[in-house]
Amino acid sequence: MRIAIFRKPTFTDTTISFTSNHLIQHKYAAVRYLYNRLESYNLQQREYQQELNVIHNTLHNNSFPIKPHKPPTPNPDKQITTHTTQKWASFTYIGKETSHITNIFKRTVLRITSRTAYTLANLLTHKDRAHDKYSLLGVYKLNCPDCHKTYVGQTGRLLSTRYKEHKTAWRNHNTTSNFAQRLIEEAQSSDPMNKIMKIVHCYKKGAHLNTIEKFHTHTESAKNFHLNDPQTILPNAIFDTLIKTDQPTIKPYNCPTPSPRL
Repeated sequence: MRIAIFRKPTFTDTTISFTSNHLIQHKYAAVRYLYNRLESYNLQQREYQQELNVIHNTLHNNSFPIKPHKPPTPNPDKQITTHTTQKWASFTYIGKETSHITNIFKRTVLRITSRTAYTLANLLTHKDRAHDKYSLLGVYKLNCPDCHKTYVGQTGRLLSTRYKEHKTAWRNHNTTSNFAQRLIEEAQSSDPMNKIMKIVHCYKKGAHLNTIEKFHTHTESAKNFHLNDPQTILPNAIFDTLIKTDQPTIKPYNCPTPSPRL
């Protein structure tokens, strides 16, 4: 009796593409499954070679590097010999940068899992678009019109309202705003909002927005090109890791496009 692996006529050799934005562990998990099935069945030489050719075709059609053997199974990290309960943290996977961050926690009690921002709920939920991008809330940058240094801030109110507060502080010579203080000290003028304010990320007030603000403040500080209070900028190994990567770390967030008025 000869044993072979049956596939339906509707079979498509589609798996997670090697060039897709997925964890490398997820990509190789599907490939490892094919090789494990090949080795676990008692196939004769002809059927074995036929199945191996199918696997190689599948790898080729999904942009995988074809290797003569299955990818090695990653060795689990050595268990930490302490009685401390392991904690789990979830990271939104955005690319290789996420792997750089999670590697920092490899030898700690903190275990890392990944999630995606593109869930079915998010893709199927209809969101009303704002008429004006400055009527949203989030992280923003204010660029000095003369020296081009940047102030990074966030607001839980309208971005336009926050800009008016900075401008009012400048007019009244109030130094509660670092950006206004810079304009006053250098006797500089203030340009319109659409020339000075750049929207970095639109999101509701909370821990996520705090992290985005700290990251962009840290980035401008690393370039020594910021107007924020230096005492509020603390060392951060994760931000330093992101800044040192060759590829862009956080993709610019496009705020909702204003809907055309009827």
